[in-house]
Amino acid sequence: MLIKKVLFSAGVTGFFFDDQAAIKKGAGHDGFIYEGEAETDGFKTIRMAGESISVMLIMENGQIAYGDCAAVQYSGAGGRDPLFLTETYIPFLNEYIKPYLEGRNITSFKEEAEAFDILQINGERLHTAIRYGVSQALLDAAAIASGLLKTEVICRDYDLPIVAESVPLFAQSGDDRYTAVDKMILKHVDVLPHALINNIDTKLGRKGELLLEYVHWLSERVIKLRTDESYKPDIHIDVYGNIGTIFNHDDNKMADYFLELEKAAGELQLYIEGPMDMGDKEKQIHAMKELHYKLHERGCKVKTVADEWCNTWEDIKDFTDAECCDMVQIKTPDLGSIHNIIKSILYCKEMGMEAYQGGTCNETNISAQTCVHVGLAARAERMLVKPGMGFDEGLTIVKNEMERTLEVLRWKEGK
Repeated sequence: MLIKKVLFSAGVTGFFFDDQAAIKKGAGHDGFIYEGEAETDGFKTIRMAGESISVMLIMENGQIAYGDCAAVQYSGAGGRDPLFLTETYIPFLNEYIKPYLEGRNITSFKEEAEAFDILQINGERLHTAIRYGVSQALLDAAAIASGLLKTEVICRDYDLPIVAESVPLFAQSGDDRYTAVDKMILKHVDVLPHALINNIDTKLGRKGELLLEYVHWLSERVIKLRTDESYKPDIHIDVYGNIGTIFNHDDNKMADYFLELEKAAGELQLYIEGPMDMGDKEKQIHAMKELHYKLHERGCKVKTVADEWCNTWEDIKDFTDAECCDMVQIKTPDLGSIHNIIKSILYCKEMGMEAYQGGTCNETNISAQTCVHVGLAARAERMLVKPGMGFDEGLTIVKNEMERTLEVLRWKEGK
């Protein structure tokens, strides 16, 4: 089916762009904003309003395929692409991407996504946010052309079985790490709460004491509020490399601390994301591998999750091949075209690595809904609830899209 017309519109995201470097240096709060000077190129202030660009493909039958270009909250950090701003990229899209798409005949999502992902303009690859948003629209266009759900299109193009079963959902609290947890428990979220441990003095503690207290509180809170003893959510905490910082990257001290965290988590499985940030991919892989082996030597059951410096499909493959962690976050906007998300999940599963289909609070409803279809088709171990930091809104978008899709798939199975 032909794409007759392509339109772009400026949009907002579910959260904000934050300058991670400035925050890690101890930027203070003034209400919702951060005080101090920005550290990362492109940031005018430490916290900036998130921006997105909607892609609309007008198909020859009059239906419209949608995708949203969006970038992660911590843009420009950990080897990621720079800030994605509408005033810069809408003119670019109209000049270069519109003529590329108009008149294309869409049948296979996989072929179209792979071709677009390697497209270069003036010798440079496209910003990850552009590849991310356009590929979402191409998947929607392929679904329109074939009369299938987006999950079905992915399964068809990748020769995957259609499994009409839910994928565990991982909810993030942002800074509201207490009230949001109560909401998550009441709604029986599978994995919680992320917790945004991005500051040593206010959230982790110089000896890790604040996080230790928090994990203990989490375990007790689940037991207190749950109405069914079978409800045992995984605890998943992102520490943004800060554990490595407070222990000077000493594996023995870090392992001792992880054993304390394990005890605090009680009966709940604990995952620690980004235990250290070494400022370089190869150093990061080496450091995570050393810690991973040390934890196994100690019999520690806390699982480690790769995040920083694990951005692209190639990065995910390298971290997985190194066997340096228990789980890899596939941070969806960082991979560019969504076919790379599919490829990454499938590779992780093949190699025995847990695949966490993540993303960012700084996405949109369209990108979050599309990611649901990717996760259902490729069968990720968990999917992030997104966008936003309010929890309820993101859960409504992601869980409802998943349940609607599963119900239609089950109906089709029984026809």
